[in-house]
Formats: sequence, structure tokens, C-alpha cells
Amino acid sequence: MTTALNKIAVIGGGSWGTALALAAARAGRDAIIWARDAETVTAINTSKQNPKYLPGIQWTEQITATDSLEEAVRDADALLLVTPAQTTRAMTEAIRPFLKPETPIVLCAKGIEQKTGRLLSEIIKSVAPDAIPAALSGPSFASDVTKGLPTAVTIAAEDGAVADQLSAALASNSFRPYATDDLIGVQIGGALKNVLAIACGAAIGYGLGASAQAALTARGFAELTRLGMALNARSETLTGLSGLGDLVLSCSSTQSRNFAFGLKIGQGRKPEELVAPGQKLAEGAHSANIAVDLADKHGVEMPIARAVSQIVAGKIDVAQALSDLMTRPLKRETHP
Repeated sequence: MTTALNKIAVIGGGSWGTALALAAARAGRDAIIWARDAETVTAINTSKQNPKYLPGIQWTEQITATDSLEEAVRDADALLLVTPAQTTRAMTEAIRPFLKPETPIVLCAKGIEQKTGRLLSEIIKSVAPDAIPAALSGPSFASDVTKGLPTAVTIAAEDGAVADQLSAALASNSFRPYATDDLIGVQIGGALKNVLAIACGAAIGYGLGASAQAALTARGFAELTRLGMALNARSETLTGLSGLGDLVLSCSSTQSRNFAFGLKIGQGRKPEELVAPGQKLAEGAHSANIAVDLADKHGVEMPIARAVSQIVAGKIDVAQALSDLMTRPLKRETHP
């Protein structure tokens, strides 16, 4: 790969894609963002706004928007893939013809492919073998990054030198990436925190209180750690920004789409209504059943994730899930 990552292409014109394009611009990079709809492209190019996804926010930095994948990708030194996790395969196939060899593709969505149970980096490897899979994750809301508020994330690639280069390319006085070569750990933390945030949102929506929310966060982290270690993630990654850090943020704020999704379920909304077309995407709703399948495959206990999977599938309600969790056999609290 090139040692100078000067041109950063962001694939995805939503709130998070726009925020990351701005982070790249603030780091001194030539940032271009691909968006599907002409309205968003025009707004970014002419008024330095994205009113559809970031209403009321305007910036001064220069980023270029386009609705042409070829224009966005063909000269890029690195790509930030900021489209929904379940579209990773299709988007990688679409951009592959325009990629330069050994271009890093940084996964910025947090999930596991529902049909196959594969990590998103595995999808990149299989569809675009000449590219370099990487991942960006951590406690970060798009509105905070867009406003230039201090944010720290983790960037992972199997080659630590690539992670270092990507971190240097995106670092500014308001956006601080930490590099790691634990690509598995960063992806597992991001995918599972979404599932667990749904549980915390449901608890608050159902009126169970802050104590239950804290307990679910802590015991959820134990589940995340058990599965992560079974998949050869490193403990320092799971206790870091992309694991515990992101979990705490997502399990405590309505800005988290997954927490908000769970909140609505706790308040009585039907899961099938919330996953219908046109609703805000909650990646955890798609990852929950895959997390349970992986847990079963590796002999790992994940009762909270299992409860979320059953709630999302409409098999049980929040009251039954609470009863099931609270009446599990008593045990000593041990390290995951």
C-alpha cells in the first residue's frame, strides 16, 4: 500500500459518513464522500450541510460529494466504508472494479453478516482479496464528531503498520484514533455492544430503572468478553475504546439507535414495526441471532444476547425476558 494516505474516500452519505469525511478533512486530507441521492450531494457541495441526516449543522471544512462510485474510489488511498453492515458484501462488489491494489477498506459499520455469520473483514477478504481490511470503532456519535467535539476511537488492521498509517491520516486535535492489530476484537466489540444496547434500552423503556440498566451493562460486558476471547480477541481490546468504551456510551444514551430501538420495545412497540423499511437502522437487531449462534458454536453463555434475539424475533416480551434472566441459577461472579 502507499505510505501517504492523502485522499480519503468515504462511502456512505449518512450522518456517520459525513462526520468521518469531516474528520478526514480536519486531519488535512483530501476528503470525498459518496452518497446515493443527488439532494445530499448538492447540499454538501453547495451549502456545507447535510440537512437530511444532520439537520441544523453546518461546517467550514472542504469536502467534496459525488453520486459516482467510480469518481469517489478510483484515486483513493483509503476507503471508509460507512454503509449498513448487511450491505457490506454488495458494496464491496460495487467498489472493487475501481480500487487501487492494496487499498485499505476501513469498516465503519458494526455488525456481523446475518446470512453467513461471518465478520465483515472476512467479507472484504473474500470479495476484494487485493484490498486490506481494517475497522474503525469506538464511543462516538456523529453529531459530536461533526461539531468537532473531542472523540477517541480505535482503528484496527491485521498489519499494525497499516493501522498506524490510518490513524495518522485521520488524527486531529478533536479526533484521536488509537491503532491496534486486533481486527477481530474491534469488530466483536462493535457488533455485540449494539445487541446489548437494545437490552438496556428495553429495560429503561419498561421502567426497570437505572440499577437494572447498570447491571445489564456490566453483565453484558461479561458476555461480550466471553465471546470475544473465544474468537481470539485480546482482552485489552475488549476493555478498550472499541469494547467497553463503546458499550458504555451505547447503553446509556438515546442518541444510540440501538438503545432507542430497545427503548421503544420496552414502551410497547412491536419489533416487526421497528425493523420495517423506512425505520432508523438498529444493527443490533440483525446481529443478535448471529451472536447467539456464535455463542452456541463456541460453548459460550450469553443469556442477555439470547433474550434480545428472542425479543426481536417476537418470541418473548420484555416481561418474560426479565423473568428468565432473574430466575437463572445463582452463581458466583467470576472473570469472564
